[in-house]
Amino acid sequence: MAGIINNQLRTVRIGFMPLTDCASLVMAAECGFDRQYGIRIVLSRETSWANVRDKMTSGALDAAHVLYGLMYGVQLGIGCQQQAMAVLMNLSRNGQAVTLSRTLAEQGALDGPSLAQHLRDLPRSATFAHTFPTGNHAMLLYYWLAAHGIDPLRQARALTLPPAQMVGSLRAGMIDGFCAGEPWGQRAIDEDVGVTAVTSQQIWPDHPGKVLGTTAAFAASEPGTCRAMIAALLDAARWIEASSANKERTATVLAGSAYLNTGRETIAARLMGQYDNGAGERWTDQRPLSFHGDGEVNFPYLSDGMWFMTQHQRWGLLRGEPDYLAQAQAVNRIDLYKGAAEMTGTQLPASNMRGSTLIDGVRWDGSDPRGYAGSFAIRQ
Repeated sequence: MAGIINNQLRTVRIGFMPLTDCASLVMAAECGFDRQYGIRIVLSRETSWANVRDKMTSGALDAAHVLYGLMYGVQLGIGCQQQAMAVLMNLSRNGQAVTLSRTLAEQGALDGPSLAQHLRDLPRSATFAHTFPTGNHAMLLYYWLAAHGIDPLRQARALTLPPAQMVGSLRAGMIDGFCAGEPWGQRAIDEDVGVTAVTSQQIWPDHPGKVLGTTAAFAASEPGTCRAMIAALLDAARWIEASSANKERTATVLAGSAYLNTGRETIAARLMGQYDNGAGERWTDQRPLSFHGDGEVNFPYLSDGMWFMTQHQRWGLLRGEPDYLAQAQAVNRIDLYKGAAEMTGTQLPASNMRGSTLIDGVRWDGSDPRGYAGSFAIRQ
C-alpha cells in the first residue's frame, strides 16, 4: 500500500485521453478503488498523445493512460529526447479499428483485399491517419496495410491526428481512413462518414492496448505508489467486467462531459461487444475490448513490448537494432505488477512471454525478435 501520511491520501496525477479504454482509470477514481490503497487519483484530460508524453516526461503528470508503442518510442529516443520509462501494467486489449471513408466504401473498398485493388486504380495516394508515429495505431495500421500488399509509406500517405479529430477529418475529405481507439470508429458509423474495415483484434487477436505508464525515475522513487495504482486499477477492471450492469454504468460515466463527452450509446455498443461495420454487417465480437480477463489482460508481457520495437525497426524508426529483451525487461516492471497482483489476488501467467498469430499468418512469440523484424517483405 502506498500509505497514508498524516491521515492524507497520496495524490497521484494521471493523464488520460478521452477514449473508451481509459475506463478502469475513470472507474477507479469514481468508485473509490484508489482510496482503498492509500492514494487519490486525480485525472487530467489531455488533447493529444504528444501532450501526454510531454507532461509525463516533465513530471507534470505522475503517470498516464498511454499508448504502449509511445512508451517504447520515448525509451529509445525516437523523435524525442530519450528518457527511461516504465510500463506498470496493461490497461486494455483489443477494441480498436481501422475505418475507411464512406466514399471509399461506395467505390467498393470495404476491407483489406478490396482496398488493395482500389488503390491500384487511384490516380493519387490515399491518406490514412493514426494517432502517434510510434504508437499502437500506427503500427497496427501499417501491419494491416502491408499484410494486404500495400506499402504504407510508399503507396500511401500517413498523417498523425489526435483521436478526436479523426471523424471530422474523414467528413471533410482530408483523409481516406484512420486507425484509432473507440468511440471514434463507432462515431464515424453513427455520423455516416465511414465504415469499419477491420478491427484491431482481427489484426492481432488479444493484442495489448493502452498501458499505465510512468517514468523510470518515478517508479524507482515511489514503488509503493506504483503498486497502489496498479492494485486500484486491477480492482476497477475486475469490477467493470463483473456484470453487464457494471459495463452499462461505465458507459454512462464515460459519456459525461468530464471524460469522453459523447453519446452514451456510441460508447456502450462496442464496450458490450456489439459491432456494426456501417455496411450492413452486424455481429457480437468474441474478442471485444477487455479490461481484466482474470488478470490475463493486465500482465505486462515482455513479448508485447518487444513486438512494438520490432515494428519500429521494420519501418525505419530506429537507427540501430535494439537489445529487444533487455529493453523490455527494463521497461515492463513485472516486479511492481506482481506486488500489486498479490495485494489484489490477481492470477499471474505461467510465463513472461506469450504468442499469437497475426492477420498475415505469421506467429509472434518473442523468441527471435531480430529475425522477425527482418522477415517482412514490405519494410523500410
